Amino acid sequence: MERLLAGEWGAPLLLEYVFVEVITVLLARRGLDVASQVAMVLLQAREVEFVPCSDIFLDTLETFRRQRGPRLSFTDTAIVTVARQREARFLATFDQDFRQVRDVVLVPD
Repeated sequence: MERLLAGEWGAPLLLEYVFVEVITVLLARRGLDVASQVAMVLLQAREVEFVPCSDIFLDTLETFRRQRGPRLSFTDTAIVTVARQREARFLATFDQDFRQVRDVVLVPD
């Protein structure tokens, strides 16, 4: 996390779809108070750029429809779409499906 926040791999991005998934899981596992607190921390974090997904929806849908390799979820496809649009090579994730996606390098490796 220190390396990510230090900008070693570029500016950290938080897609709206990922935010929704994180908060939903926290609500189910930890309750409303924790989910609400984390939501506010993430939205107010100066170290992370929040990326609304409305503007990339149609591009994401096209990427989703054309995928031939690993079967990525719509949210994961949005991550790939934004990474390609912004020419962001690095992706911080534990999701191994991204290893098969061209144009991205998983960090830390």
